[in-house]
Amino acid sequence: MTEDITFKIFRGEPDNDGNIIGEMVDYTVPMDDGMVVLDVIHRIQAEHAPDLACRWNCKAGKCGSCSAEVNGKPRLMCMTRMEDILEETEEGEPILVKPMQAFPLTRDLVTDTSWAYEMNKKMVPINGPEELDWNFNQREANRIQEFRSCIECMLCVNTCHVLREHEKFDEFAGPRFFVRLAGLEMHPLDTENRIPEIKEDFGIGYCNITRCCTDVCPAGINITDNAIIPLKERVVTEYYDPLAILAKKLGIRK
Repeated sequence: MTEDITFKIFRGEPDNDGNIIGEMVDYTVPMDDGMVVLDVIHRIQAEHAPDLACRWNCKAGKCGSCSAEVNGKPRLMCMTRMEDILEETEEGEPILVKPMQAFPLTRDLVTDTSWAYEMNKKMVPINGPEELDWNFNQREANRIQEFRSCIECMLCVNTCHVLREHEKFDEFAGPRFFVRLAGLEMHPLDTENRIPEIKEDFGIGYCNITRCCTDVCPAGINITDNAIIPLKERVVTEYYDPLAILAKKLGIRK
């Protein structure tokens, strides 16, 4: 069954001074059963706006490229079913599609996420035994396996108020990179101590556990409970636990 659906999509780009010049533009196209938001964007490109800029790649929820804000919520367009969007949209109202608001706009629905590449370079990689035949308990492997499912879509960063509202990009690693840090810190054979950097350089103290990052993660990673809170606990133990501080001074290790 085909029906017409109206999308209101942001069209625009920065001028030479960095000011955003753009507007929300209406497009009405037929919608078929089983479509996702990205399908509709492609139809709009094919039938109305071939110059509409939209980043995508796998169309299977694995590459993280097609991140955008649909009806005000950060989502992967390729994994957002139109039937669900129609359910949440008031009858007669258009579906709103905007680029991620936390990152600089490139054009239309495309944003510049190069900050993530620079932040990634600041992370000290795993430092384990020189021999590569590493052996450890499967339970320890399972603990960090969750973090490896991150597809770097940056939806968690886009919804984080520390970055989106307060723009602490120079002081705060953000949820995606706390996931990476947790994976490194919890590796059973890693010997690197990143706790000072997690506290000072990556600013984990800015996070006040709103869980908004966990709510939008399309990979289902429990970012807050399994990555951020354990890292906070390690910072507290290192810097604020009097018994742990005394044990460290006495040369006693747990």
